[in-house]
Amino acid sequence: MKHLDLNLNKEFLGKRIIVTGASRGLGAEACKALAERGAEIAMLSRSKNEMENLKNRLFNSPKHISIKVDFLKNNSLNNAFKKAINFLKKIDIIIHVAGGGLGLKNSLIKNDDLRTLLQVNLGAAAELNRLAVNTMRKDGGLKLIHVGSITSTEAVGSVGYNVAKAALASYVKSLGRELYKKKIIVTGILPGGFISSGNSMDRLKKKNIKSYRNFIKTRLPRKKMGEVEEILPMLLFLCSKHSSMMGGCLVPIDAGEGKAYQF
Repeated sequence: MKHLDLNLNKEFLGKRIIVTGASRGLGAEACKALAERGAEIAMLSRSKNEMENLKNRLFNSPKHISIKVDFLKNNSLNNAFKKAINFLKKIDIIIHVAGGGLGLKNSLIKNDDLRTLLQVNLGAAAELNRLAVNTMRKDGGLKLIHVGSITSTEAVGSVGYNVAKAALASYVKSLGRELYKKKIIVTGILPGGFISSGNSMDRLKKKNIKSYRNFIKTRLPRKKMGEVEEILPMLLFLCSKHSSMMGGCLVPIDAGEGKAYQF
């Protein structure tokens, strides 16, 4: 048996990585963790100013680039990808963090709103993956990691968001199987409620502390909100060489939230 070394501190040295939804929350924290471990990062987000502030505050390095993108438009995604590949020269990993419910909580959701949610949570990732695989297909070794939600399996969110995340989960499983033979590893995580700067739980806490506390009381078995530091280790693991047998896998990180929810 080979020596098993799970230390990831040197795992990402020189790796070229695209991170979407990079301006805040889990996306920003992932950028920080990977940059500290020597990765070169193309940060994609709708907010150019927030990414520039993050880049200047945390990295102060010419090894990283921030790129503004509209996740609803394929031409914007294509242009952002071109800028990323021109800067990075190659791609080893894409981490898809961008997504969300966009405040569209009507149970009888309009068709146009559902299309928007599907594009933001699935379509944008699918388009970037298509571009990356077609660009890097001769190399293999590409890793495509997706941040989904426990709502994809447990239906604990709003209808539109649940459907969009369920579609993403099915996509990860299907694409993971299709691309595994090409040595391209497609995986994802399914977080439950957790707090990170600027994410939905952080915004809820600031906007309505009563609703925030009620969420913890009624939805979280351990009666404690998850922390981003509890999500990041698995995300980094999936980016590493140790995830080589996990093609098509989705890893729940929800502290029992999904199974605990009562209708």
